[in-house]
Amino acid sequence: MPHDGRPSLSPAGTPTVDWVVTTQDAAWQVQPPLATTPFVGAFDVVISPDAPRHTIDGFGGCFNELGWDALSMLTDGEREAILRDFFAPGVGLNLSLCRMPVGANDFSRDWYSYDETPGDLALADFSIAQDRATLVPFIHAAAAHQPALRLWASPWSPPTWMKTNDHYAGAMPWPGSGVDNGLRTDQVGAEGTDMFRVEEPYLAAYAEYFARFVEAYRAEGIAVEMVMPQNEFNSAQPFPSCTWTPAGLARFVAHLGPRMDALGVRVFLGTLERPDAAMVEAVLDDPAAGRWVTGAGLQWAGKGAIAALHHNRPDLTLFQTEQECGDGKNSWRFARHTWNLMRHFIGNG
Repeated sequence: MPHDGRPSLSPAGTPTVDWVVTTQDAAWQVQPPLATTPFVGAFDVVISPDAPRHTIDGFGGCFNELGWDALSMLTDGEREAILRDFFAPGVGLNLSLCRMPVGANDFSRDWYSYDETPGDLALADFSIAQDRATLVPFIHAAAAHQPALRLWASPWSPPTWMKTNDHYAGAMPWPGSGVDNGLRTDQVGAEGTDMFRVEEPYLAAYAEYFARFVEAYRAEGIAVEMVMPQNEFNSAQPFPSCTWTPAGLARFVAHLGPRMDALGVRVFLGTLERPDAAMVEAVLDDPAAGRWVTGAGLQWAGKGAIAALHHNRPDLTLFQTEQECGDGKNSWRFARHTWNLMRHFIGNG
């Protein structure tokens, strides 16, 4: 198509459409122009401006260390071209609402937290030094192309000494992976249990840990506007993870909420990866915790809870917090699955 987006005209004056095809085996294949046929008939498009259903806050991805390492393998020009296509308004994807981890996630160089000194409830050794080499420059590089960039954050694991198993992971490595994550069988976590030490000194220290994180990033010129207490709080994984019960989360949010409120940071509940709206509602109904929660994040099987949450809590902001992993082939099948996921989230609330 011409650069102005209008169909081109054939010599005979019939509108045509130029198009390209990308497949798993070959990218950007230019195809012969297609002649268009005038539409005969009528159809109705009904727009109801007095009954809005959704406000989309934005689209984004997750900043991570391995992503920055991959971009750093490119020339400066190549890296800037990719960042422009990801983030610049009016150019490509225009990503504007992005996620980041609090400490290590499953796309980190290694497993770490911001304070691994056992028993350091005062957080005297808190530091984001590792992030200054990876996440901080990554976010700044993106913000150079997207001045409206907004960030939210969640941990995959608390510091190990705040956990009952004293380890980042919660499950043995997947069979056949050939990986040793250092976890013993007696350290394996389980859904429906609290792997966090749900005791007042640890709850207060962990809320302060979030506050130090927000403040440290502000000192780097980066604002985090919202946090969620735990990625996939039902899943013990062979990478950094931590299971929580809704009751345990409620006790923590009662500490986290006022600390974040003092910093002007919102608290969402999540991320939820089970089709069970009751897990979110249990925290919302807790008098000490619910008042601080203004939204919820859902991913994977959590998509099965969207409709119920939207029906029961119409004022609760809902985010799709992850897409579902593909196999790297970027096939049409996966593209269709990704699109249908977005349709499901939008269509259900």
